[in-house]
Order: sequence, then C-alpha cells, then structure tokens
Amino acid sequence: MFNKILIANRGEIACRVIKTARKMGISTVAIYSDADKQALHVEMADEAIHIGPPPANQSYIVIDKVMDAIKQSGAQAVHPGYGFLSENASFAEALADAGVAFVGPPKGAIEKMGDKITSKKIAQEAGVSTVPGYMGLIEDAEDAVKISNEVGYPVMIKASAGGGGKGMRIAWNDDEAREGFQSSKNEAANSFGDDRIFIEKFVTQPRHIEIQVLCDSHGNGIYLGERECSIQRRNQKVVEEAPSPFLDEATRKAMGEQSVALAKAVGYASAGTVEFIVDGNKNFYFLEMNTRLQVEHPVTELITGVDLVEQMIRIASGEPLSITQDDVTLTGWAIENRLYAEDPYRGFLPSIGRLTRYRPPAEVAAGPMLANGTWHGDAPEGKTAVRNDTGVYDGGEISMYYDPMIAKLCTWGPDRASAIEAMRVALDSFEVEGIGHNLPFVSAVMDHPIFIDGAMTTAFIEEQYPEGFQGVELPEADLRRIAASAAAMHRVAEIRRTRVSGRMDNHERKVGTEWVVSLQGQSFEVSIAADQQGSTVTFADGKAHRVASDWTPGDQLAKLDVDGDPLVLKVGKVSGGFRLRSRGADLTVHVRTPRQAELAALMPEKVAPDTSKLLLCPMPGLIVKVDVEVGDEVQEGQALCTVEAMKMENILRAEKKGVVSKINASAGDSLAVDDVIMEFE
Repeated sequence: MFNKILIANRGEIACRVIKTARKMGISTVAIYSDADKQALHVEMADEAIHIGPPPANQSYIVIDKVMDAIKQSGAQAVHPGYGFLSENASFAEALADAGVAFVGPPKGAIEKMGDKITSKKIAQEAGVSTVPGYMGLIEDAEDAVKISNEVGYPVMIKASAGGGGKGMRIAWNDDEAREGFQSSKNEAANSFGDDRIFIEKFVTQPRHIEIQVLCDSHGNGIYLGERECSIQRRNQKVVEEAPSPFLDEATRKAMGEQSVALAKAVGYASAGTVEFIVDGNKNFYFLEMNTRLQVEHPVTELITGVDLVEQMIRIASGEPLSITQDDVTLTGWAIENRLYAEDPYRGFLPSIGRLTRYRPPAEVAAGPMLANGTWHGDAPEGKTAVRNDTGVYDGGEISMYYDPMIAKLCTWGPDRASAIEAMRVALDSFEVEGIGHNLPFVSAVMDHPIFIDGAMTTAFIEEQYPEGFQGVELPEADLRRIAASAAAMHRVAEIRRTRVSGRMDNHERKVGTEWVVSLQGQSFEVSIAADQQGSTVTFADGKAHRVASDWTPGDQLAKLDVDGDPLVLKVGKVSGGFRLRSRGADLTVHVRTPRQAELAALMPEKVAPDTSKLLLCPMPGLIVKVDVEVGDEVQEGQALCTVEAMKMENILRAEKKGVVSKINASAGDSLAVDDVIMEFE
C-alpha cells in the first residue's frame, strides 16, 4: 500500500480524497494555484505545493507543473479527482514513465473510453445501442451546420474531452449550431486543453441513468447499482439519487451486466461510470463512459456502504477486489443536491465573492455509510443520515476561475420518502450568505410533485421553469405555520427589546397579544397566548397553531415545532419584522399591531428604476467579445456580447428591437454585476 498520495485537484473532491486517505493511514499532498492559497483542501492535506496562476490552463491542467509537484513531494501515487487531468491519457502516461501509480484506469482504457468519440465507436463495434451522431473531426462552424442537418435537429454539440456540462450546447437550427460549435470549442480548450467537438442527436424526454462499476487488474468486475441524474440544468447535473425510482430489477441487471462487460472489453481497472439514456419504455442507450470518480459518487456509497475512493486506491496498489457481485446490496435511498454559487433569481448566473456565512447542517450518521466514509452496518429503523462534501469554509472566497459548486449535500433514508424529507430539513438548515446560490431552487425541486412521483426527465427544469426560477409561492397551510411562528418569534423579540430598553417591569405595560402578520401578499390577524412551553397562536377564523422553540433574537436559524411537526427557518431582521426563508421561499414578514397594519396599508409602493434601455452585466465576469457597434440596429434575440465566468461562456442577447447608442465595455474588460455594458436609444 502507498505511504503518500498527491491529489491532482482542488475543492470538495480533493477534500473527499484526503478524508479516505487519512482513514487508510496514507499521508496526502495538495496542489494549489494562487487563487487557492487559503483553500480548505490545502489546509486539510499533510503538505501542499504551489503550482501557478489561477487559470486552470496555467496551473491545474499543466502536466509538467503537476509532475514537478509529484517529484518535490515524493508521492507514490496520484488521485486525479474528476475534471482537470482525470481523463487525460498523456497524464497517465507521464505518471507511468515516472514510476508513479495513477489512481485510475490504465492509459489504454482512458484512450479508448475516456474520449467520447472513441468510446462511441467502440460501443458501436461491440453491438451496444448508441444515439445517432457524427464521431469524426469537425473542422469548422459550417461543417458543424452540415453535419447537424444530416443528423437532424435538435442536436447536441459536445466537447470530446468534456464533462460537468462544460463544452456542451443544444442546437435547434443552423444559427444555434454555428454559435454552439464555437462556444463549445472555446470552453473545451479553456477547461480541458482539448477543443475537439462531436455532434449527436439530442433525444427529447430522456432519463439520464448511470451505472457505477468497479474493476481490478485481475479480471474482476462488479456494478454497484445505478444513479438517477435526470434533473439537469445546462447539461449539468443538479440533483442525483440512488437507486433510480424508474428502473426495475431486470433493467438494472441488464444495464449493470452490459456496463461491466464494456469495462472488461477495454481492460478497465478502477472505479468508472457508464452513462445511459433511458426512454419511457426502459430501453437504454449507451452515451459514454466516465473513466474517473463521478461527482455524485456519495449516493452510491450511502446505499452500498462501499467507499469508492478506498477501492480506487486499493486497485491502484494492485489489490484484487474484495467484493463480489453477490456482496453488493442496495440499502435504503440516497439523495444528493449540488449547492452551486449560482443565483437562481438571475437565470442561474455565476456568483462570486466572500462567504460571509457558511453553516452546513450537522452531519448525521445512519444507514450503510457514515458521513466520514466508514462502514456502519445495518440501517437503524426510522433513522436518516446527512452528509456534506464540501471544499469551502466560513469566510472563504468563491473564485471566478473554477467550477461554481460549493458543496454536495446528501441525505439517506430507509426509503425514498424519508430521504426526501430529510433533505428538505437539511436544505432549510443550510446557511449560506454573501453570494447568490441555488439553495432556494433545489428546495423547490424537493417539493415538486413530478420529483416526488419520480417522474422527471432531463427536460424537467426546462419544462417546469420555462421562464426561469421566480421563487416559491407557498400554499396557505404553510403560510399559516410560518405566520404563527413569526408572531411567536416577534413576541420574544418584543419582550427582549422592552427589557433591554428598561421599559418593562412589574409596573409598566406588557407586550401585546394582538398582531397582524403580513407575508406573500396575505395578512393574518392573530392573537397569542404564551406559557412556559410555547405559544398558542389563534387566527381570526378560530384555527390555532401550537408553536414551541428555543429561538432567541439574533439567531439566524430558528428550529421550531409547530403542532408537533418540525419547521426550520433562516431568519434575518427587517424593519417591523423578519426575512424568513423556508422550503425555497424567501419571505418578507411584517408583524404589526392592528393600528400599525391599518396605517401600513396606506403607504405607497416603491417603484423600481427603469433599466429597459440598458444592457447590464448579469454576473461578475470577463467580456470575451462585443458583437455590435454604436449606431447598429439590433433585433430581438440578436447576440450583443459574450461574457465568460467560471469557465462558461454566456451570450447576452437583445430583449427587443433597438439602436445601440453607447458601448461602455470592450473585450478583455472585467465587470461586476449590474455594470452597464451598453445603452440603447
């Protein structure tokens, strides 16, 4: 077994590998760029080596720099994580030449299966059903248009070396094929150092289901069930679960056996994932094989009790698998939500800056796999687990240079319903401030009827949120629970305020019992009767809620019990009330006396400024190019400029017809959110 491993990656996956290496008694080496000097993976590793400037193509994916760090550290093996150099055959070859073990598959398997074009050709030759497409070299945008017409729109334009949604575009016509080809090519070059592109038919209404495989160098191979990854945005997975609510045992077995057979055909040895598109009749079609550890691997670990990172390390050291297919059992259900630094209220555009508050929910152990990656054994009845894989910390910076993922929040339960409910509570308990993030959105998904029924496809987000995410409108039953809680919290705050001000003693007035709670466009008249155990909040129609909590003013998280059921609220202070966030809703809640409510109803609403003649920068980023000039007449939907942030290119388009009167930015400029890029007459 190895004594020292270098992790050729950053962020949460580097932290994840360090945890298992530490458990195995193996010392670890981190590498870091200028932007990651204070990163969590650097802090956690036994030693760390600087490798260059922030851009990945000047640091993390420069093979010579990584090899130099390996030489400096004396590491015997390298775990590549995912992304970066994880599927780079040249890197695997460089390691082999240096006598350093690669914690991944052999170079030949990477070349055959890690490249999406080559893997599809091999799958076709092996008789595996694949999606129609063009696997050859695409020379330019016009060639891409010609091929797209031959395949038939819509098409998927994909980076051959891609992953994580980078270098992917869907084109529905010739113009989108031209734009998509160039953007995918640019993203692929920047993210992977490989700008080759291929095109395949985009299958509408599919489910994305993948099989986890483990193979050793002794000819043994097993599959560890499947993961449902259908909820995606911009071809990037957002919610994953294991097992899939769609598959039956016969389909699972067929997909698993085919995946293992494919892996063995290319001499695969390590953890790998075979991805499929599955239609409504459970017909499955090979998409690609990821010759690395997947982002969503924790849900497989949670239902099987198998530490995939440990298995990868043991396989790389030459050990045979200690697990047979008969040993693999799927226990309970696991859900993963990816927390991204993306603002759902601004079209999920990247958000960067300092995490002024970062408080994940406490990790809770139950089920096959503990949060720290150790075997737990039989699942305790009625228990649930919480696991959070992260690479950031309170006060840390979210950089514009890397993937926007902050954390992977996972829950496990004995069944799907309990895993979902545990996730709802965990999301409500997750405190993130200082940046835009997608917690409200994934909270909304957990309550969506289609997700609850397990009937989602890869078109879920596009179909259910066609105008983007506008927040959550809670049903009246939930509003009443929150209104009752706000009234009880306001009473506590008022008691404290009057005591601090010295205006409350045995001879002075008591805090009132009659209040009007306003939220989400509704107002509720309530009265409060308090005792030592809590408060009974009675509404004007006679219905009452019993509220109990140990919340005190200033706490930013309130854990309450309402009529015997838990309610978790993120709490902020606003004039005359609270900002409360729960289940994806962001509510301004005012608690007023009846007279105050009467006067508040007479106040005029503030009118937002008119920005209809301005193009504002929707995210912090770099202007890649400007497509128009002063005096140009633009049409609705016309490309105006391209902004790059977190390795993704975003084309900003005209919302309506107009004439450009002023351009305030040019290619190469770095802009902040809401900076004015151009103005219109």
